[in-house]
Amino acid sequence: MQKKSDKPNKEIAETKNNEKKKGQIINNNNDVFSSSSFSSLGLHPTLCHQLHERMGFEAPTLVQAQAIPVILSGRHALVNAATGTGKTVVYLAPIIHHLQSYEKRIQRSDGTFALVLVPTRELCLQVYEILLKLLHRFHWIVPGYLMGGENRSKEKARLRKGISVLIATPGRLLDHLKNTTSFVYTNLRWIIFDEADRILELGFGKDIQEILDLLGSTKAENAVPSHSKIQRQNLLLSATLNEKVNHLAKISLENPVMIGLDDKRGEPISTIESLDTSGSDDDNEGKISIKIPTIGDYNVPTQLIQRYMKVPCGSRLPVLLSLLKHLFDKEPSQKVVLFFSTCDAVDFHYSLLSEFQFSSYPQTEGGTKQMFIGCKTFRLHGNMEQIDRRTAFQAFKTEKSALLLSTDVSARGLDFPKVRCIIQYDSPGEATEYVHRVGRTARLGERGESFLFLQPIEIDYLQDLEKHGVSLTEYPLLKVLDSFPLHGLKNLKRSDFIDAHPWVLGLQKALESFIMSKPKIDELAKKAFCSWVRAYTAHRGDLKRIFMIKKLHLGHVAKSFALKQQPSLVGQSFQKQTKKRKRFDKKSGLPKKVKYSNST
Repeated sequence: MQKKSDKPNKEIAETKNNEKKKGQIINNNNDVFSSSSFSSLGLHPTLCHQLHERMGFEAPTLVQAQAIPVILSGRHALVNAATGTGKTVVYLAPIIHHLQSYEKRIQRSDGTFALVLVPTRELCLQVYEILLKLLHRFHWIVPGYLMGGENRSKEKARLRKGISVLIATPGRLLDHLKNTTSFVYTNLRWIIFDEADRILELGFGKDIQEILDLLGSTKAENAVPSHSKIQRQNLLLSATLNEKVNHLAKISLENPVMIGLDDKRGEPISTIESLDTSGSDDDNEGKISIKIPTIGDYNVPTQLIQRYMKVPCGSRLPVLLSLLKHLFDKEPSQKVVLFFSTCDAVDFHYSLLSEFQFSSYPQTEGGTKQMFIGCKTFRLHGNMEQIDRRTAFQAFKTEKSALLLSTDVSARGLDFPKVRCIIQYDSPGEATEYVHRVGRTARLGERGESFLFLQPIEIDYLQDLEKHGVSLTEYPLLKVLDSFPLHGLKNLKRSDFIDAHPWVLGLQKALESFIMSKPKIDELAKKAFCSWVRAYTAHRGDLKRIFMIKKLHLGHVAKSFALKQQPSLVGQSFQKQTKKRKRFDKKSGLPKKVKYSNST
């Protein structure tokens, strides 16, 4: 085998020479693609071919063009860019480029060279699938993944054989680091934190600290890989930045390059100390200022059309169904993601949409009922069995026309092809979550649309979004409602008020009758109501001023789940059933149900 060069090309050398010792900030703009090519970035020709043929990239995106040369040079990096700009390729391409270039081909017995940490199981599978495509012509580089819900014994067997590039969720990785003696990571060269802010928000902070300690990545004396003279390289990637990410950067990055941060709008709020300050003549040498945006610096695709709807609480359900019907009637071949705040809400609405039939014609005129929403419907949340989660995830990706009902488990990093529209039925709360939710559409320059449901008492939330540079326009909802036929309702006039609109009133009545006729769905509605109220009270900080449970009319909230009963009776009924079930389980000696994390 001919020896391959591991030296960076001219562009990489120039990038490295021009970097400041204190850390460099490379700015983004609103363009999606750059004018350069992957080969000009210094990547191997075969890898460039894979990016074009298997990934569909005609040219690198702007963040790829900025970050890949920096990562190829071996520098630590913190990458901040809008969702849907190809951040996964930013780190996978340089890793593959270096691994294929070793004079002596790496073997499975060499163990793990690169470790990618992700927050959710679905993102773990997605990164793994992208890695498989890029490694098509580099068969000796072995990919693999570890995540919750999978068989530990099978994972141990794969680790024993050897995995070159490993994708993992933090909890399962830490488990194997502690308990799998055959896990070889002495040649570990890269540690990547993808969606770093979400990893920390899910409570993995202590796990990450322990992982870094076990891998020796919080000290300057990083182990030097036997195949390379380049030391350990750590990378952090995220669409949004906060203090937790700042802390993770402080403990894991050495003199990093910041990519995608706008130094005109950001302001330095803390300083990261270099982990290797020995031999410095300057007191400030080895310290860099990370400019983390506090206000007005969230990256949202410029081609995304963002709308909001002001909907009275008691009319939310018929308005949601009307919007879905309008969208799929207007453009049948499209995919829509619908976000809820709780797993119970996903289960209820999924069952409702899967079975609800309706006809605007009165039965006396011979009207036949048909499915209200005719598209394929899927659900995805953290309390589902792993096999069901994987099946739903893969099926929705391959469908050309489908609706996905999900919690925020789908909000981070997942790339569902051709998603045309995002509907946030329940408020995302923090503005960062709003950004990540809408980031499931308008990816890689494609068009997209998003809708946010707000009650009249929640309208101040728009001001909170505007503080972060996110502006929404009101959607002409009455025009959509007026487009539906009012057969048999000739004496009723169309209303300028949503909650008095005859179409909304007729559909609400049909939904309530349907729920009463379906005991299982009725129980799901009661559970969803209870969990929704609990979630509504969980808003933090300044958001409590906007989302106040005291301002809600709980009777209208129950109506939004098509329940005719008073909320107190719903709550009592559900609590009685729960207590009764617990007493039965105790008498029967049944074990308690295990609750799984919503995200991993």
